[in-house]
Amino acid sequence: MKKLDFPLIADCLFYSVCAGALSLCILRYYRVSLGWSAALALLFALATGGILFLLLHTKHRKLRLSKKEAEEKNALLFHLALERPERVRALLLAAFREDEKDAHCEGDELRVDGVTTVPMFSMQPVSADDIAKLIRFYGEEPFSIACNALSAESESLLSSFGIKAIRGEEIYALCKRTNCIPERLICGDIPRRTAKAKLQRTFSKKNARPFFVSGLVLLCMSLFTLFPVYYLITGSVLLVSAVTVRAFGYA
Repeated sequence: MKKLDFPLIADCLFYSVCAGALSLCILRYYRVSLGWSAALALLFALATGGILFLLLHTKHRKLRLSKKEAEEKNALLFHLALERPERVRALLLAAFREDEKDAHCEGDELRVDGVTTVPMFSMQPVSADDIAKLIRFYGEEPFSIACNALSAESESLLSSFGIKAIRGEEIYALCKRTNCIPERLICGDIPRRTAKAKLQRTFSKKNARPFFVSGLVLLCMSLFTLFPVYYLITGSVLLVSAVTVRAFGYA
């Protein structure tokens, strides 16, 4: 069973309610009967929600997949930066072989299609000093590096010497298509922000002021609108929420 796309549903409901409320007010302004106004407003709200769902469904799905892939990529690169060098070489060796490359290890060196590939996964972008050390070590022997990211100076230095770099996005794509992403990643099970943490953020004391201002504005608007009940109820709820959050909210 597919998971519900709650952000998409929330967006559609929000716009539907806004469209329905606006159409109801307009119809009542032109003295359309309450029954017909409610029925037409409901139809307009449903139509708005349905059309927006069809228009936004693909966009939300792409955004969700992109977010999931970004999280998976970051987790893999974080794992490679913390993993032992021999295990990193073994993972890359398996991925390159699955990708039908001529890959093998010669001692502590990984060679891919006859070129030495140096893993340089780190928490920070690889610096130009690190690249310079490799250039001094290998001399005229061709080599490439596999890394998370490169600094601007490193990019320039690699370009000057014609050295190939396999960056984090390419490493992730390689491991993804060859099914070589480890099942257990280092710190791969870091817990997400819990519902309690989200609740604490929503009902923190600093939100008392926005609640109060919003409630006060709605109560003032009830003095000038044709349908004051909504503004009175909503404004009162927001004011009570402001007092409650201020008194009992999270610091």
